[in-house]
Amino acid sequence: MIRTLDQMVEKVLSSGRKYRIAVAWAQDENTIGAITRAVKEGFAEAILIGNKDEIKRNCDSESIDHKMFTIIDSPNEIQASREAVNMVRKEEADIVMKGLVGTDKFLKTVMDKETGIMLPGAVLSYVCAVEIPEYHKLLFITDPAVIPFPDLEQKIAMAEYAIEMANVFGISKPKIALIGASEKISRYSDNSIHYAVMCKMAERKQIKDCIMDGPLDIFLACDRKSTEIKGVKTPVNGDADILLFPSLESCNPFYKGLMLFAGAELAGLIRGTLKPVIVMSRSEKPKSKYYCIALACLMAQKELC
Repeated sequence: MIRTLDQMVEKVLSSGRKYRIAVAWAQDENTIGAITRAVKEGFAEAILIGNKDEIKRNCDSESIDHKMFTIIDSPNEIQASREAVNMVRKEEADIVMKGLVGTDKFLKTVMDKETGIMLPGAVLSYVCAVEIPEYHKLLFITDPAVIPFPDLEQKIAMAEYAIEMANVFGISKPKIALIGASEKISRYSDNSIHYAVMCKMAERKQIKDCIMDGPLDIFLACDRKSTEIKGVKTPVNGDADILLFPSLESCNPFYKGLMLFAGAELAGLIRGTLKPVIVMSRSEKPKSKYYCIALACLMAQKELC
């Protein structure tokens, strides 16, 4: 089982493969720094699409040889996004990555019904693996980036994407905590109703290969002592592999707080697409962007097997 993000990188390196990454609006120092590391370590080839002169200037300022990349000049962020997505559609790239382009504009290009790379009938969602110094293993979190208030169908898709990613990390039957403010069920809460349906679906193997319970608060999901103190019996038992949140507004501040105050690192991806899609905040650290690149390569490796 992969227990750290560095072990994830080792897994990618062990394949001996290189993955072609098309970066949209790529004149971003953090993105260039992350992609440079992946290229130097031998598991990525980079196609940087954006302002060619600015890309070269940023490379020069960081003493990076821009000749290690393929650079495609583009007049604006929309055109750069379209070019990057089109390269994946034409199988000229294995992965598409967001650079300085705004997330809404980038995802609009990804989701375009005629020229995008969203799978037919799929739910678009985001799953990330987070390494937290105070937790004993990687924790998968969904959805901090795409779906504001997921309905039942979207929650089921979120769970299935997270299970699939956990499986790639060697977790054959992950424990999923469906997160709420407490463990108490309310018939007036849509989330409580959704969680009850999902738990029954997991019990009947309609959501496969997982142990699921909820609603659970963070303590019951991730701290075994809390289950003893509260006297709550749950199959997750304070040992969650996956946290599924009821809204973007609850999930996004949670994971950002972990990164800002708890020294966490993450690797995340958009799911529901033909090929892996990397979406990171423009202010994200190069190390986290590097881990996202490695995760995309790991998931691309699965698709090629």
